[in-house]
Amino acid sequence: MIEDGRPSGRRPILERLGMALVALVIGLLFGTMALAAWSGGELFLAAMAGLGALMTLWAGVITITRG
Repeated sequence: MIEDGRPSGRRPILERLGMALVALVIGLLFGTMALAAWSGGELFLAAMAGLGALMTLWAGVITITRG
């Protein structure tokens, strides 16, 4: 934001892609945790990690599209 309270505009595409890449890596880690928990019989942990993966990937997509 600029000092007078107005928004400064969209983020640069490189910054948005970088943040989306970070979200992708973390989402993949959550997904791996979900699969490992599922194979180990920990259904609650698998569900929570799976939801974490979906939410993180969703945030990455929104970062690119909304800027």
